[in-house]
Amino acid sequence: MSILAAFQANKMIPEKYKQMSREDLEVRVKEVKEKYGSRLFIPGHHYQKDEVIQFADATGDSLKLAQLSAENTEAEFIIFCGVHFMAETADILTSKSQKVFLPDMRAGCSMADMADLNQTERAWDKLQSLFGDTILPLTYVNSTAAIKAFVGANGGATVTSSNAETMVKWAFGQKERILFLPDQHLGRNTAVELGVGLDEMAIWNPISDSLEYEGDFSKIKVILWKGHCSVHENFTVQNVIDTREQYPDMKIIVHPECRREVVEISDLAGSTSFIINTIEKAEPGSSWAIGTEMNLVNRLIQNHPDKHIISLNPHMCPCLTMNRIDLPHLVWSLDTIEDQNNNNIIKVSSEIAKNAKLALKRMLSHS
Repeated sequence: MSILAAFQANKMIPEKYKQMSREDLEVRVKEVKEKYGSRLFIPGHHYQKDEVIQFADATGDSLKLAQLSAENTEAEFIIFCGVHFMAETADILTSKSQKVFLPDMRAGCSMADMADLNQTERAWDKLQSLFGDTILPLTYVNSTAAIKAFVGANGGATVTSSNAETMVKWAFGQKERILFLPDQHLGRNTAVELGVGLDEMAIWNPISDSLEYEGDFSKIKVILWKGHCSVHENFTVQNVIDTREQYPDMKIIVHPECRREVVEISDLAGSTSFIINTIEKAEPGSSWAIGTEMNLVNRLIQNHPDKHIISLNPHMCPCLTMNRIDLPHLVWSLDTIEDQNNNNIIKVSSEIAKNAKLALKRMLSHS
């Protein structure tokens, strides 16, 4: 089911939740959590608002939270505070007796939406006609269940920002070329770190259904899907230059979803977990500019008053789709458990789940 179809199939939040005070909303969350105990599990992604994350039973990245949901076999109800593709992964990995809810069905991911199944199948057919059976597809976990299933059905695997290098190495052990979906920047940054030249990378444009590359196609090793994270693409080279001018001793750490030219001139680049761990282990008094989502940066600032921390882009906004999950929607989801309304349940079809799980298992067995 597409995000649009899923959204249309569910009701909008009743007005009464919008009218409740923050205090009443917080009291209600505590009541439901106490009543259901271990039968209820609330995973919260790192990029969630503080008003939501305070009630999370676990925090982490999307895959970790999906895995924790599956491991928590006592939990009948999983209220996934993240975005649509994350809740899909949780549904894929959890048992049939568990129900996964997304508090607001509008909480999508612009990057995941940049690669749909029809586009991918068309691209695959054209790439096969150009290169034959020499390509292995890899998809970032920040993709829809349908794309994960496509990759799984075609011998490929998922990757995370933490294990991307391991999985790209594995893929090159299988085939001569890789198709990397849907984030071109993570794909490019990973391939460069492994020694692939920029002149050996092409871009697949899903809008024009064409391969963007100047030169001999036989030299292409990596085909990057023309997609990106709308948050991380907003960090620029100028941001780095301005930061270094204002704070010469400040270290710059960015997420590998940032553009290549930004990663190249930063001090460190790594996954969300890498960024968090680096800041936690940093010396008191050290200074850091962080190129990632603003809710997380603000939380790191609050949690580490002994360090000077700023956002690499002073005008950065939080992830808008992630921010759709708020206290009113969280309470609404919890109340749907009570009244058995079953609004906003995320359910991946068995066929898609089967092939998507193949892609996930290949990754987990090689990382």
